[in-house]
This record gives sequence, C-alpha cells and structure tokens, in this order.
Amino acid sequence: MTHSLHRSGDIESQKHDFVWFMYQTKGVNDVGIKPKALEFIAAAEAAGSENWGDVKTGPVTRFSSQEIKEKLSDKSRLRGVFTRKEQVVKFLRQIKEKDTGMSVVISGILDEVMPCCEAAGVTPHSINYSLGVWGKKDKLPDDVTLSVTTMCGHHMIPPKFVKHVMKQVESGKMTPEQGAIRLSDFCYCGIFNQVRCADIIKDQTEKK
Repeated sequence: MTHSLHRSGDIESQKHDFVWFMYQTKGVNDVGIKPKALEFIAAAEAAGSENWGDVKTGPVTRFSSQEIKEKLSDKSRLRGVFTRKEQVVKFLRQIKEKDTGMSVVISGILDEVMPCCEAAGVTPHSINYSLGVWGKKDKLPDDVTLSVTTMCGHHMIPPKFVKHVMKQVESGKMTPEQGAIRLSDFCYCGIFNQVRCADIIKDQTEKK
C-alpha cells in the first residue's frame, strides 16, 4: 500500500524496517474474513512481528492482541512491522503454505525485500515505488523528525510531539523505548516501528 512507501531517514536504519499487510478484495473475498485474518495474525506472531494491528481497533502497543482478535470484522485491515529479514521470510513462507487467498503486501527497501521474497519462494505480483518528496520541502520538519513521523503513513504523529518526547528522553523522564511506545499509540494501522523509533531517539539524544 502506498501509504507505507514514504518512510524516510538513514538507509541503514530503514534496513530494519519492513511493513506487512493483509488485504481483501471488495466483492471477491471480503466476506467472512475472520478465520483467514486469524491465520495472518498467527503467522505474524510466530515470526515475531514487533507491532501489528487492525485499523478498526488499533495496534498491539495500545490494545491486547486478544482484544484486537475478538473485534475482527469484514472491515478489518491487518498491518504490522518486522525488523529483520529472517522474520519476513518466515512470515511469507507460512502465508504461502496457508494459501488463504488473501493478498499480502511487504513494504521496505527494495534491495532488502526482494531477497526475502526469493528465499520464501514468492514472486511479487507487482511493485510500487516512492518517487520521493516534491514541492516546498523547506516547509517540512527536520529529517530526524520525519524519520519518525513517516513511519505512520497517515501522518497521525504530530512532529511537535516527537520533539517533546525527545526532550523527555533527554531529560531522563522516560527511556527511548517508553518514548517510542508513546508515539506508536498514534498509529492505528500498526505499521509504526517502535523498535526503530527507539534507536532513532537514542541516537539523536546521545548526540546532545
């Protein structure tokens, strides 16, 4: 999905950032999806997905996995993140084996994602690219802030709150991990990578 394509920041950092999606097609396989959704969740959890959620409920950083599972409906959209290629390969292998008939999308640095697909025996149906940011880029927040806010594709994380969290960490009022969780709560899709975020906060605050 295109809202996951515009994650920015240091390339080495992005190499530890993979987004996964499950999608049903309207009028084709969008009725009675809960059993299939549970299969996707089981595969994601088995592979160690650091964050995931259903946009109709929210992410596991804010709600229990059981609550999210119980509230699954035909309107659900499952999304999540991995931090390692091995996780992506394990997830794709399981999804291929389960053969649910639902679409699966993996988003990340293409040079990292393609080897995962090959290792899992999966041939991509199509590929979407981000062509970067156009327009008055001087109006955007700084690069570090963007590396955090763009992990929520719907841009639900306020740049000023990122600054606030970093100041809280810098002053010792919270850890980078606690700050990352605070920020992840705003992304209801579940594609916010709080592990990568904690590393970004830690790296930025240690420089000051």
